[in-house]
Amino acid sequence: MVWWQEEYEGLRAEARDMATTIAAYTASVSAASSDNADPLASMRGRLAALEVVSPDGVDEVIEGVPCRVFRPAGSSRGTYLHCHGGGMIAGTPRMRDIANAETCRSLDVRVISVDYRLAPEFPFPAGPDDCFAVARWLLDHESGPIVIGGDSSGAYLSVLTLLRIRDELGAAHRFAGANLVYGVYDLSATPSNRGARPTDVPDMLDATVSDRVREAFLPGRSREDARDPSISPLYADLHEMPKALLTVGFADHLLDDSLFLAARWQAYGGQAELAIYPDCGHGFDTFPTELAKRANARIDDFLAASFA
Repeated sequence: MVWWQEEYEGLRAEARDMATTIAAYTASVSAASSDNADPLASMRGRLAALEVVSPDGVDEVIEGVPCRVFRPAGSSRGTYLHCHGGGMIAGTPRMRDIANAETCRSLDVRVISVDYRLAPEFPFPAGPDDCFAVARWLLDHESGPIVIGGDSSGAYLSVLTLLRIRDELGAAHRFAGANLVYGVYDLSATPSNRGARPTDVPDMLDATVSDRVREAFLPGRSREDARDPSISPLYADLHEMPKALLTVGFADHLLDDSLFLAARWQAYGGQAELAIYPDCGHGFDTFPTELAKRANARIDDFLAASFA
């Protein structure tokens, strides 16, 4: 099997250097905050500090759920429904404000990013319910193509939403695509998520993250409980799903999640394109490397084709 394009081989050194720098920074920040009385608040604060707000975004409430909305200057070709990352416990839509504003401008589409409720204050199914509520509203108010997507936990919530749209509304066919960027699809933790990785390139995630997320998002539930298909879409029936692009770095602790989901998506008759980038870890697309540039260009092309 060919894991990536041959030309990527010449870009691996830059990716490794960046991965090492990111992992070292993440470790130093974690060590500095280890004595913090509220580590979750510290994490949320660090993510909030990374937000760059676009003046093009508008805060709106849709079906009782706060959202960040971007509208094109002219007529809209459709809607991109976005779910932000943060492990279901942190983050806001504003982390992707600049990227979502650019998607809106370059593709002439409306972008709605869901500010869903976070665990542990609001454990499962609160966040997924919020994403589903906005998607259901969108089906009643958008006649053009709809694409759903997000990164990390946002990709996870995108797949859960699609499954519910299919099973509860019979409307999965209304979605033209799914942009799934280094998502987590098995909350019982895949082998790579538990630390069995095919590379020693460092990653900002580690083998303990799955337990921390499960404890917050699924309090009182075991790993076995987390394999319920309504919780972990890797175990779900994947019939009638839209075409998907799954993007992941080879050094990401969530590598297996994308490998396994792409294979099962295809086994159920769906179109799933798997894009793997060597020596890239979690969140690699947000850093200034050539492989990140290539990954983002491929995502842009997928979105453009989905709205065509």
